[in-house]
Amino acid sequence: MARIAGVDIPDNKRGEISLTYIYGIGKSSSQDILEKANVDKNIKVKEWTDGQKGVIRNIIVNDYTIEGELRSEKQMNIKRLRDIGCYRGIRHRVGMPVRGQKTKNNSKTRKLRRVN
Repeated sequence: MARIAGVDIPDNKRGEISLTYIYGIGKSSSQDILEKANVDKNIKVKEWTDGQKGVIRNIIVNDYTIEGELRSEKQMNIKRLRDIGCYRGIRHRVGMPVRGQKTKNNSKTRKLRRVN
């Protein structure tokens, strides 16, 4: 398995798909990364050379916010919304849907209180 940004990506999948195992990289981002690195998106990870892996690592580390840093950034954004007391922050605090969904029929998973 190739290790990029602290994540083991599978060797037996295409590069385009295996890069999506990294939190913060989706399909379009992985296509952009492979295009910048001049690596064919259809070859499998086990067929990458060490040089190609190094170039891909550098592109990901320098140009993208991923894994722990991205998770903490998202949590800080939610905390900021809660602290300023805006509508979205209040919805986060109460545990209700944040993006305008109706709650009459749906959103049971957000509304129900869990029994410990």
